[in-house]
Amino acid sequence: MTTAPSAPAPAGAGFARDVATVFEREIRPSLREPLGLILSLGQPLLLLFFFGPLLGGAQGMGAPGGGAESSWQWFVPGVLVMLCLFGPMMSGYNLLTELLTGSMERMLVSPIDRSAMLVGRTLKEFAVLLAQAVLIIALAVPLGFRLHPPGILAGLLLLGVFGIGLGAFSFFLAMKSTPSGELFYGVTQLALFPLMLLSGVLLPMDFGPRWLQVVALANPVSHITDGVRALFSGAYTDPSVLWGFLAAGAIAAAGLLLGNRAIRKGVGV
Repeated sequence: MTTAPSAPAPAGAGFARDVATVFEREIRPSLREPLGLILSLGQPLLLLFFFGPLLGGAQGMGAPGGGAESSWQWFVPGVLVMLCLFGPMMSGYNLLTELLTGSMERMLVSPIDRSAMLVGRTLKEFAVLLAQAVLIIALAVPLGFRLHPPGILAGLLLLGVFGIGLGAFSFFLAMKSTPSGELFYGVTQLALFPLMLLSGVLLPMDFGPRWLQVVALANPVSHITDGVRALFSGAYTDPSVLWGFLAAGAIAAAGLLLGNRAIRKGVGV
């Protein structure tokens, strides 16, 4: 009696399995060395504990009424956006190292779906960003930060979409930078600080000259920052929330499209 051959697994199941495989491969070093995650929080924690208290008497920042509570509602989202910029934006460095040492080449000739390689890596960046954001929020609550649970969840989702897009774009730059890596370092260093400074992460853009405010309006990170601040303050229907999700969605779509196209074509193409 012959046994009927088993039905092949659905294509979606195979893709999900490949994503899980890549995610596990990428997240394992972080789980083995959690101290690295804590050390990466050094700058945000310094800002939180040393610069944040200086805003206690600020008026006109955050929620209506000013004061210490509203300043924390304004400051903590800015720290999280900055963390998102410095984390996922530089995540392509690890991929660039693998490309230069040849370890990534072995993965590219494996049967793992190439799109799954990109998705698995971006999900790892999302997981790390989420863990760091939760830690920052937990540490900020005793300092005066007020929790709005629905807004916190929506704000973390917005940051996650933004971080996935930045991570995918960073991987795209890493793949296009081989073998020298100059393109990756040049673009990330050139873009990182203008994006941060023109987003009002640490200082309100309302205090700047008119021309600087106009330039900031063209910065998608400023819309994301305003959206996260509105959500963290409980202003769920504020127009900045919609603009923030539109900006984050556009960055995520562009990053995933470029990254997926690059990894499918091959390194250095």
